[in-house]
Amino acid sequence: MEDRGIKNINLTSEMKKSFLEYAMSVIVSRALPDARDGLKPVQRRIIHGMNELGCYSDKPYKKSARIVGDVMGKYHPHGDSSIYEALVRMAQDFSYRYMLVDGHGNFGSIDGDGAAAMRYTESRMSKICMEMVRDINKETVDFVPNYDGEEKEPSVLPSRIPNLLVNGTTGIAVGMATNIPPHNLGEVIDAILAISKNPDITITEIMDNYLPGPDFPTGAYILGRSAIKKAYETGNGLITMRAKSDIEDIGNGKKAIIVTEIPYMVNKARLIEKIAEHVKNKNIEGITELRDESDREGIRVVIELRRDVQPEVILNQLYKLTSLQTTFGVNTIALINNEPKTLTLKDLIMTYLEHQEDVIRRRTQFELKKAEDRAHILDGLNRAIDQIDAIIELIRSSRTTEIIQQRLMNEFDMSERQAKAIREMQLQRLAGLEREKIQNELNSLLETIADLKDILANKERIIEIIDNELLEIKAKYADERRTEIIQGTFDIEDEDLIPVDDIIISLTTNGYVKRMPVDTYKAQNRGGKGIKGMATNNDDVVDSLLNMSTHDHLLFFTNAGKVYRLKGYNIPEFGRTAKGLPIINLLNMDKGESIKSMISIKSDEVSDKNFLFFVTKKGIVKRTPLAEFERIRQTGKIAISLKDDDELVDVKLTDGHSEILLAAANGKAIRFDEQDVRAMGRSASGVRGMNVDGSSVIGMTTNSEGEKIMIVTANGYGKMSSLDEYRLAKRGGKGVKTVNITNKNGQLVALRAVNGDEDLMIMTSEGIIIRLPMEQVKFAGRATQGVRLIRVDDGATVSSISVVEKNEEEEESAE
Repeated sequence: MEDRGIKNINLTSEMKKSFLEYAMSVIVSRALPDARDGLKPVQRRIIHGMNELGCYSDKPYKKSARIVGDVMGKYHPHGDSSIYEALVRMAQDFSYRYMLVDGHGNFGSIDGDGAAAMRYTESRMSKICMEMVRDINKETVDFVPNYDGEEKEPSVLPSRIPNLLVNGTTGIAVGMATNIPPHNLGEVIDAILAISKNPDITITEIMDNYLPGPDFPTGAYILGRSAIKKAYETGNGLITMRAKSDIEDIGNGKKAIIVTEIPYMVNKARLIEKIAEHVKNKNIEGITELRDESDREGIRVVIELRRDVQPEVILNQLYKLTSLQTTFGVNTIALINNEPKTLTLKDLIMTYLEHQEDVIRRRTQFELKKAEDRAHILDGLNRAIDQIDAIIELIRSSRTTEIIQQRLMNEFDMSERQAKAIREMQLQRLAGLEREKIQNELNSLLETIADLKDILANKERIIEIIDNELLEIKAKYADERRTEIIQGTFDIEDEDLIPVDDIIISLTTNGYVKRMPVDTYKAQNRGGKGIKGMATNNDDVVDSLLNMSTHDHLLFFTNAGKVYRLKGYNIPEFGRTAKGLPIINLLNMDKGESIKSMISIKSDEVSDKNFLFFVTKKGIVKRTPLAEFERIRQTGKIAISLKDDDELVDVKLTDGHSEILLAAANGKAIRFDEQDVRAMGRSASGVRGMNVDGSSVIGMTTNSEGEKIMIVTANGYGKMSSLDEYRLAKRGGKGVKTVNITNKNGQLVALRAVNGDEDLMIMTSEGIIIRLPMEQVKFAGRATQGVRLIRVDDGATVSSISVVEKNEEEEESAE
């Protein structure tokens, strides 16, 4: 064959070679970020281009088209759209946690609207972006030739902020992808400082004390901590995100779900379309209207509901069927020495710290060289001034400047730079003050040089400088966390992550649950007005308060006789005045089912000797071994079989030899031995425990809880009586009077067996809580009406009480 430049090649090997080169190009030069500055090449080139153009945060905006053109012509010879799209993303407050571009004009929206054309928009570097290029002109990073060799571009930015962690990244290469979530700047810096002080610190310690998890620009919730821990420890994990919503009363007996924050990367317009589609296809029934009321102040999606539906049920369906709940697949792949690697949290932080050490060392060397050069010149000037007459004579007797410079070097032993500086020295430098200024500047420089050399000789000083500069950045740019981390029931229970704390669990009649630290409420004196415990609607009041530990099991018993099980830490923590989270978000309850009772179980209490004792509204009781409740599915189990017109009232943990005291709203109480009720299975109905005589059972207590019986009535009256005043009878009777019911004190609402040295917490239907020492509750006879413990407003009643351990702090009067 005639050779016309045609080669015979093996197609298979050529395809392999070409595809490998293409794959490596995509991996290294397009899709993956550098672990040091967290930037892909196009992002780095945009920031460098803006810096070279002078698009500083304190200078006027420049047209985006000018910036894109400059970047494309000098550094990034690809399509202008790819450059502009990268620039736009860096200017979106819903894409970047800390925006690197300060955009002026239409840069798109969370609804998926595109940005205006680059000829219309203007851009400049944001203030925090200036930290990315700080010290870049001090030889802190290597510059490499651009694509045509006519320009230089940085191979990495100094990145004085930990950009990869704070802004995250997402990218799809060939055969691999990266997806790193954004974080809170202050928390990341705290974690970096902790690791720089103690490189052996564990991920658990970091999460507990410094960096609890990602912080998305759109806020919302993260469900569970163990997925975060797995992602931090391995570089891979699946983090579940959930929208932040509330249920509001909109009048006419109707309610609406108000969505105020949505998961990261969710398109709001598409989300609303999807909800509408499910409503149209009748996958979700009960939504009457759907509208978007979002504005520049924030997101507000209103989902109006029919009167007859339970809002929590609809919300749960929305979480299951739409992007109101979605996942973020963490895949921490970044480039180290141009090689893609999967990195743990500590790997990321150590890589960043090493980069900052290199930046500070190179900056110090640059400043040292500059200082030494200046000191060298000043030393020459000083020597020249000391011998000024001889130098003037030398200058006068020389024919050219070149001869002057050469003679200075030969006759006065000066360097070329010193000789040149003396040759160009102005006569005004001979003045006394000028000579003094030269000497002072030289002395100051010599001190600076010694300090810079000391920095280079001591790694500890470099680390100290990094720490101090990071703290300055934190003080300037750190803000509050936006994303709240709550425990999810499906979360793998990694108990090492959860501190053991005493907590109070609060549950409202409409099923809102929350946990609070036990010291949220300080002790007050009897008869006080109390402090606001939570915000409640007119139709929602706090029903139960429970004192327990975060690691105790929590059993929820419903009006339908079913039981569900969670750990204390699975209940999300809220502030004192917050309403809490709908319990249906944590438990898979059926429609119309509501929580009527909850008790805590320590893990060492599960044995054949312990029982759960049930009582229903109609006075039916049942005793079941606790071991039957050890394995409860997420869907719940039957705890007691009820008749159609009955419902569960209370459940107690007993040791098999307890005495039971039941009380009814009519003020009657009955005491009997629990062994009067034989042990039965979970699904049994039970036997008659009390003849309520037209009234209903309001509660139950046992002698193991205390020898004193404390009762509280609807109007805030209460007292303590001795348990011995209640004669031991057989189950099934009407009981004896436990309180004298009058219009003044109201019907009986609660009774407890106490020791008398605890604190009593009382909550009213208006959400007011008072905490008082039990010693202030009067000890009186069984048939008396008691004394006032809390003043309740007209129309309000006591809704629940809880007995907690003594508060060690001094008692305070209510404000």
